[in-house]
Amino acid sequence: MSAEYVLGVDIGTTSVKVNLIDISTKKPIARQTKDTRADCPSELGPAAGNKQDAARIASAFHGCVSRLPRDKLKLVTSIGVCGQMHGVVLWKQGSAWGYQGERLELSTQASGSVSAVYTWQDNRCTPAFLASLPHPDSHLGMSSGFGIPTLFWMARNKPERLEKYNRAGTIMDLIVAMLCQLDEPVMSVQNAASWGYFNCVSAQWNKELLQEAGFPVHFLPKVIPAGGVAGTLKQAWLGIPAGTPVGAALGDLQCSVFANLVRPGFDAVMNISTSGQLGFVMQKEFQPENKLADESISSVQYFPYFDGQYLAVAASLNGGNSLALFVKILQQWAQELGFSVPQDKVWTRILDLGAAHESTTLEITPTLLGERHNPEVRGTVSNIDQSNLGLGCVTRALCQGVIANLLKMMPKEFLVSHGVDRIVGVGSALTRNPVLQSEVSKQYALPLEVLTGGDAALGAGLSRLLHV
Repeated sequence: MSAEYVLGVDIGTTSVKVNLIDISTKKPIARQTKDTRADCPSELGPAAGNKQDAARIASAFHGCVSRLPRDKLKLVTSIGVCGQMHGVVLWKQGSAWGYQGERLELSTQASGSVSAVYTWQDNRCTPAFLASLPHPDSHLGMSSGFGIPTLFWMARNKPERLEKYNRAGTIMDLIVAMLCQLDEPVMSVQNAASWGYFNCVSAQWNKELLQEAGFPVHFLPKVIPAGGVAGTLKQAWLGIPAGTPVGAALGDLQCSVFANLVRPGFDAVMNISTSGQLGFVMQKEFQPENKLADESISSVQYFPYFDGQYLAVAASLNGGNSLALFVKILQQWAQELGFSVPQDKVWTRILDLGAAHESTTLEITPTLLGERHNPEVRGTVSNIDQSNLGLGCVTRALCQGVIANLLKMMPKEFLVSHGVDRIVGVGSALTRNPVLQSEVSKQYALPLEVLTGGDAALGAGLSRLLHV
């Protein structure tokens, strides 16, 4: 009997990852990754707007899958997709995508059929604007960068932009709709919850509440349980047979946890890549309570997981992006001084210097993007003296600050009180950075196991086997 495979896909903030997974071993036999380089300028400027080019993301996705072994793609029996939560993309049904030979292409922004992707990092919804919106019937709060507030902002400030389109979803919902050639997008409860204004207990949008507030409710996608099938491939694609089921797109956070949770109930997963998250699975009987109107967003949120369970999550907007910005600034300073230093050399040097300093009196709070529970907070540098301004001290302080911020959001005592006795570390910014790892061990004082290979793409693929 020939082997069978599932295809796992992660449409991330900066890259696309795909895994071809052997069903019998549940291990990937081939992987591909491609940077999307999809960032595009916003008319609001970089401080307020954060947009990406959907066609570039789709092109990176196609390129990754096309480089997988064709003889194995013919044996794919299911496709699982996950990606960057919260964001929104709009499209015009009937002209948003098409086949060029066996290449499935998404229309460009210039065509007027697909909008930019307004990502989770978008800041157009100010605290004052969010305060003007109706209070959601949900246990989850709302933040700038969430799909529903972004669409509210469009409806009030750029209504002509919305008039061009008749469908909306996350970027991975669009990818799934394209693969299955769906007339209407299908969204999992995981991504619906990430948009805001979704009651997770009843699994329903706050449709009446939104309609009364003037929200264009025709953009709300159909929602199905996590692990459900959105549709099937309408024709063979890169060797994958027509009729192959495609799961409704999932959240990258949930899939990352799913791929790495060796001991559910005892392990917490810390994922630091572009941003930073720490989460663990709540007991099966846990059900969240709706927030009161005067409650602010908590630093710990409860997101839908699989099989009706919830993830307790501290989701920071600041993680590997803070470190990447530091490296970029160092390169910029060197250039201003007349030198050119490759990025990889900067990384190698600062991590070596940071590792040589086991501690520092310098204190950096790297909350450059604010936090969802405190959007107006900004980064700080304090306790500066003549002895702690070297690159090693600054690198150590920056790594120390990234973990201290997560610790403040989800303290060790909170983990232990829920039975967690170990942290599993994943995400490229953490797995490649021994200084960050040492700070996790030092500050949380719990065993840390760093895993590589168990990425969200693997989790998305494995999720297709949940009910097989």
